[in-house]
This record gives sequence, structure tokens and C-alpha cells, in this order.
Amino acid sequence: MQHYPKHYCGVFGIYGHPNAAELTYYGLYALQHRGQESAGIVTCDGRQFRKHVGMGLVSQIFDSDKLHALVGSMAIGHTRYSTTGSSQLSNAQPMTVNSSKGQLAIAHNGNLTNAAELRDALESKGLPFQTTVDSEIILMLLAQPTLGGKENNLVQTVRRIEGAYSLVIMTEQELIGVRDPHGFRPLSIGRVGDGWVLASETCAFDLIHARFVRDVEPGEIVIINQDGLKSIQAFPEQTRRAFCIFEYVYFARPDSTIANRNVYEARVEMGRQLAREHPINADIVVPVPDSGNCAALGYSEESHIPFEMAFVRNHYVGRSFLQPSQLIRDFDVRVKLNLIGELVKGRRVIIVDDSIVRGTTCKARVKTLKEAGAKEVHVRVSCPPHRNPCVYGIDFPDRSKLMAANHSLEEICRYLNADSLAYLSQEGMVKATGLAGNSFCMACYDGEYPVPYDPMVDKHIMERRRARVETLSEALVKEELQPRLL
Repeated sequence: MQHYPKHYCGVFGIYGHPNAAELTYYGLYALQHRGQESAGIVTCDGRQFRKHVGMGLVSQIFDSDKLHALVGSMAIGHTRYSTTGSSQLSNAQPMTVNSSKGQLAIAHNGNLTNAAELRDALESKGLPFQTTVDSEIILMLLAQPTLGGKENNLVQTVRRIEGAYSLVIMTEQELIGVRDPHGFRPLSIGRVGDGWVLASETCAFDLIHARFVRDVEPGEIVIINQDGLKSIQAFPEQTRRAFCIFEYVYFARPDSTIANRNVYEARVEMGRQLAREHPINADIVVPVPDSGNCAALGYSEESHIPFEMAFVRNHYVGRSFLQPSQLIRDFDVRVKLNLIGELVKGRRVIIVDDSIVRGTTCKARVKTLKEAGAKEVHVRVSCPPHRNPCVYGIDFPDRSKLMAANHSLEEICRYLNADSLAYLSQEGMVKATGLAGNSFCMACYDGEYPVPYDPMVDKHIMERRRARVETLSEALVKEELQPRLL
């Protein structure tokens, strides 16, 4: 079983294009790596919203008939991995609501750290929630005519929410992009023809032949309508920048550019830096496809040790209806990556991956290499050890399940049965990006969380809240129905 951290979400929006739904489909297709649980598109023709969401991959949810039914020159889309709320159709995005302000739709990438507090306040006003995701809280806030006794507007709503959020919002006349003041999650602006595009990553622009314009700045609101693009800075006071560095390490596609830095180039440089910090005599450098490819290439270039694609990835892996049994004991290991044994037999191997979370997958790779006759296996990781959970939108396990949080380097090396183990330093990782260290969130490595959070709040907090409410309601109903004793 693969134990890489799960992706969070991808958002996409387009304004002013006659084939808005089709281009949104392709945009989500390019962002599929950011979430494979559900996807959806909402379009608008200036008057009416049309929506289709479903569970599964983008290509499984939409066909030509469904896309043709999504009429309008404006659309937003979302592809999801659940970071708050469970994986079910009611939690799929984009989400829509009819309000006194008209129809609203929202697609959200990130995690709110004050979701429980905000939901309490809204529920106390009698607002009914249909889902268990924090994104619906933002939608409900936007729909309110007043907040805190004042007339509600977009800026006031954005200032109420805390944590990580890149939002694409659609009204009947406007497309809106919002990024939190710390800039945890990416969001970019592009042009396609006379229209505008918003997307989590620039790779979505390439697929639809859109031209990259710039990134949405942290704390910025961009409003796109018939008059063009208007920018509002919702947080005029300087806030610490805290872009998630794991985008460069793992999440973003290597063909994307973030903060004027190509992701592929950053990852190759991480591999070079890893070779400078932790050289070892070996015969070949082998990546774990696909996440370790770029770093392994950089390690090979810097160390002048030959690069070999000894692991071959099966790109057509789906869910098996047969449970692996004694017949194929290592099914989970070999179904996704199979080893070319001739390349490693009798050789000293450096295996490069982007991260070790629980360690079980890496252990299996080392075992496979040694069973194939590798003389030595040296593990190199192109980021520092993960010692802390992420509360801003990555589904990292809690500390009890993080290998590096509970074991020393020597203990992990013994567990993996590797001949040596080394991680890239935090300084080396930052240096490889070419950006300043104080512009990143690196809480999963160093434990310094830019936005305070409640450690008791996890992705299923809303389910537990709903269960408690339903249990209490059932108890009250039973009490009301019981015969009264005189």
C-alpha cells in the first residue's frame, strides 16, 4: 500500500469564453493529480447556474453530453481530495447556494483553522448545513447580508476566515479569485483569447493554450467581469508569507511554475543539493517513479553517478476486485512499480525519493532491490524528515504515524534495512527553490505553524459534530414521546 501524503484539491475558473465548460474540463484534467476523489463544474450564462459533480476521476464523471448541458461563458471547477469532511458526493465541489445576493458558487483549496468556531456561530443563527466540509462555511458567510452588525461584503467575509485558502468564486456576473494572506496555496491568473482564467497551477493553462499573466498575491482578491480585472488587497497590513514548500517538493506538477520558479528545476536542484550534502560511493542512482525522478536526476548530475530507471511504473493501476492473498504476497509492492533486476544485480544502488512518511513503502523498495541482488542500497530523501502533521490542507498523518517523529535516523535506517540513509537539510531544500526561507510554511518539518490551530480538530471533526447533534436530537425526541408520570 502506498503511503505518500495525499493531495488536497485543484481549483479552476474561466470568464468570457463560449466553451467555458469544455475548457474547465481540460483544466481539471490537468489538475487531476491534486485530487482523485471527486470533481465538478458549475457554469453560468449570466442568469442561470448549471452544475454537475460526481465521485471519481474527471474523465469518469464527464462526457460530451454532460459538458454540452453546462451552458455559459463562465465556469468554475474543482477536483478534490478530502482534507476536511469525508469522501462522499454531498461533499463534492463546487458548492452552490441561492441567496439574497443571487446565486453563488465556490471552489476551495486549503483548510480553515477556525472552521468549527465559524460553523457554531452560523448554526446558532439557524443556518442549515448540507455538508461536512469547511468550504460550505465560506459559502454561507458570503451569502449573509450582514456580518457582525455591518453590511457584509467580500472583504469582510475573507477577513473572518483563517487558515489556508485559495478560492475561486462565481456570481451571476463575476469570476473572483481569493488567496489567504499567508499565501499557503497557489493560485494563478491567465488569459485565453479575450477571456480570463484562474487555476491552482500553470500546467492547466498550457493544456488550454492560455497565457500566464501572474500569480494572485497573498491576501489579494481579483474580481473579473465585463470591465476587466480589478484587484483588492483585503489585508493591507503585512502578513508573514507562508507558501507550502511541499508544493515544490512533491505536490505540484513538474511542468508548473510557482512564484517564477519552475517546479522541475527546483526538484532537480534539490537532488544536486542532496548529493553535495550526502555523497556516497555507488554504481547507479535509481529514482522511485514518478515522485523521485527529478531529484534523482539532479543527484546523478552532481555526483556523476549514472542514472538508471530501474523501477518501471504501471500507469494503468486501478482498484483490484481481488484482495491480495498468499498467491501474490507482495502485490501492493509490485503492482505499481516493478524492478528491472538486471540493472541492480551486484551493484551499489542509491535510491532517491521525495519523502518518507510512514516508511513502509520505502522498506518494501529496499527489500525488492536486495532480493534482486543489489550489493548495497543507500536511501536518499530530497526533503527533511517529516515530524509534524499538516493542518493547512495536506493529509499528513498525526505524529504517532510519522516515522521521523518517533524514531532516530539510525532506527529508521535499520527499519528500512538500508546500508545508509540521509535527508536533505531544511536549508538545502530552501536554497534549491531560489526563494527566501521566511516566505515558506515548513511546519511539517520544523513545527513552526504560521496560523494557530486546535490539535483536536481533524478532517472528520464535522462528522463527529453532526453525529453528536443527531444523537442529542434523537434523545430529545424519545424523551418527548415518553408517557408523562403524574
